[in-house]
Amino acid sequence: MSARAVLVVDDHDAIRLSIARYFRNHGFEVGEAATIAEAVEAFQASRPDAAILDYSLPDGTALDLMRTLRGIDESVPVVILTAHGSIDLAVKAIQDGADHFLTKPVELAALKLIVERTLEHQRNRQARQAGRTRSARRAVDPFQGDSPAIRQVAQQAERVAASGSPILIQGETGTGKGVLARWLHEHGPRAEESFVDLNCAGLAREFLETELFGHEKGAFTGAVASKPGLLEMAHRGTLFLDEIGDLDAVVQPKLLKVLEEQRFRRLGDVRDRQVNVRLVAASHRSLEEMADRQQFRRDLLYRINAITLHLPALRERGDDVLLLARSLLERIGAELGRSGLRLDASGEEALLAHPWPGNVRELRNALERAVLLSGNEALGAVDLRLSRPQPATREPSDAALLSLEEAEARHIALVLDAHGGDVNRAAAVLGVARSTLYKKIKAVSAAVKGPGARG
Repeated sequence: MSARAVLVVDDHDAIRLSIARYFRNHGFEVGEAATIAEAVEAFQASRPDAAILDYSLPDGTALDLMRTLRGIDESVPVVILTAHGSIDLAVKAIQDGADHFLTKPVELAALKLIVERTLEHQRNRQARQAGRTRSARRAVDPFQGDSPAIRQVAQQAERVAASGSPILIQGETGTGKGVLARWLHEHGPRAEESFVDLNCAGLAREFLETELFGHEKGAFTGAVASKPGLLEMAHRGTLFLDEIGDLDAVVQPKLLKVLEEQRFRRLGDVRDRQVNVRLVAASHRSLEEMADRQQFRRDLLYRINAITLHLPALRERGDDVLLLARSLLERIGAELGRSGLRLDASGEEALLAHPWPGNVRELRNALERAVLLSGNEALGAVDLRLSRPQPATREPSDAALLSLEEAEARHIALVLDAHGGDVNRAAAVLGVARSTLYKKIKAVSAAVKGPGARG
């Protein structure tokens, strides 16, 4: 990721140089200007991520400069500094579009934090806007299907989305708990704020603490700079903790305090910070049973399960598997540039007969694998290979009769099978990039679909 860039505009050399030096020391690229004319030239040349403007400049005010800069790029946030602040002037600056208005002298650490938060908020806003334009095409509907089980969840979710209460989503692995969490955020009163997620599974306590709460410089070995935590990033928005049942026992009471008092401390800090977040948690394990075994704090459980939604397993949803498969095939086809993908009768029968222990995630992987390894538009049971038969024992001489390309293709197929069609995991095992694996799979598919092949 490229360094963040900031433009500092102040006609007092000592102040401008001090601010610029501080931001450079913290990893920013910094442009400097002493007048409106210099600032416009520097802005056009570098297009910074944010601008810090002194109010009084030799050739005008920060409000004049801000209007000019916004005419060039209206998305760049602006922080205005002044030595003679007043309420009327602050209101005027904010009304004209300034993101922040601060009175000098300003603590440089506080100024940096304000700029960082402003930039993060801007990135989140841009991501939300981009996400909304893609949502109809790319987002997965958590309630897709006609079965009574999923319709009941949809009705419950629609009733509780506007609530500010914590929500616990329970369901087997692969049922779409993360998709439902994002839907709840996007259909709730905090939709315009940040959605921040963290999967707690397998994370060490130290990593969890610093990710959630952040840390101060010097809090531990390697903490060379202060770092805001996910709680701060989710301020006024939604924090989604996936697999919360894996949350370390030491971290659980700290999270409970946040939920009860809406405040926390960074690691190594001595002061509390206020935060306002809505918590959505998820787990494939029974937290009630974990609490009975004293593996999960019961008081924390009471805090996070004010509202509980249970996502049904795919095997409990009947013919929904076919509706989901058709939708997923359309999406996969669009991603791979192969329109018209469908299931034949044997393929549909195979999907209905399979128990789907991995639920919707397994369904997606099975379809993606079938599409990648088959040259056919109509996918049948043979293409899906859901029975996963044990491979037949081969004589050692068989391998010697294969060409290098045939051996590679066979090995790729075996690795994909072993990982349920998950291309990311297969690429990691094979030691190649995902894009490289796609190219190899497409080459195999093209060979299969050569002269004489059906499709």
